[in-house]
Amino acid sequence: MELFSHNHLRNREAIRKLADEIQSVSKKPVRLMEVCGGHSMAIYRFGIKSLLPATIELLSGPGCPVCVSSQQYLDGCLELSRQKDVMIATYGDLIRVPGSSSSLERERSRGADIHIVYSVTEAISLARKNPEKKVVFLGIGFETTAPASAYAVLQARNQGLQNFFLFSAHKVMPPALRALVDEHLKIDGFIAPGHVSSITGTEIYRFLSEQYGKGVVVSGFEPLDLMQSILLLVRQAERAEPAVENQYKRVVRPEGNRKALGLLDTVFELADDHWRGLGIIPLSGLQLRDEYSRWDARKHFELPASAWKEPAGCICGEILKGLKTPKECPLFDRTCTPANPIGACMVSSEGSCAIVYKYNRN
Repeated sequence: MELFSHNHLRNREAIRKLADEIQSVSKKPVRLMEVCGGHSMAIYRFGIKSLLPATIELLSGPGCPVCVSSQQYLDGCLELSRQKDVMIATYGDLIRVPGSSSSLERERSRGADIHIVYSVTEAISLARKNPEKKVVFLGIGFETTAPASAYAVLQARNQGLQNFFLFSAHKVMPPALRALVDEHLKIDGFIAPGHVSSITGTEIYRFLSEQYGKGVVVSGFEPLDLMQSILLLVRQAERAEPAVENQYKRVVRPEGNRKALGLLDTVFELADDHWRGLGIIPLSGLQLRDEYSRWDARKHFELPASAWKEPAGCICGEILKGLKTPKECPLFDRTCTPANPIGACMVSSEGSCAIVYKYNRN
């Protein structure tokens, strides 16, 4: 299929032609899941669902890194923020996520030394400028952001920084996708995350088509990208020929970003990790290798295990698995709003509840 240039990615005529083609091709019901919060946001922002026939159902999956971070991790962040001489460096979308008893925003209002940063190199700079402080960077995200954290640890080692620590909640995507299909959720195909795939390449999804018979298309984020990706998946489903296809060729290469992958392999190793909604998934998390344990917050600080449960009425876990939609939550747009988030899915701009609240509340 012809790929349109970037200048045409929002061309209404081109998008309408794709909508007509999808309408003509789609004959049987198909359930497709996007596993990237950026895709979910674009789907609602541009009204993609309104362009599709009733045979196609789009589901939002566990693509928001803030949302899938476990409550245990969030409680660990709170515990670190309360310790003497600790300075927290974090991306802004984590600061308002509720933990069991508080949030980083509330702890900062009580005097905790918490800094919002826009890159992990800012955290390195904070450690260098504040040698009397223990600077802890809260590392969240998938394969997209993990290489930057790996680079920061190498920088800390090379610069001899003894007061920089990484508290990693970094995760990798393939085990979560396997967990979804192993739960026998009705999913016919996946719109694969473009940013993650720019690092990993496309081969990490091969098991979905070959072992599970699920179609996969790596997609960009513009309306034309998504419509093309949906058309490719519908064609696969209609022909019963699941495959891995790359719609986002202008960014994603089959081999991925080898330099970034090398950073990940050098600094991290796979470990079992807890995903909100999906539970503990084997070998789905990234923890620092033993040779970098000097910069591992989990090894340096004593963090008590936390007992937790989702807030009463919150169905964030079910939303992350595509079992329910935000509007089915009894808290949505009532007690849970962006101004007063009860669950993690209402906080991040990539969270399903926050997206629906902003673009499709009424």
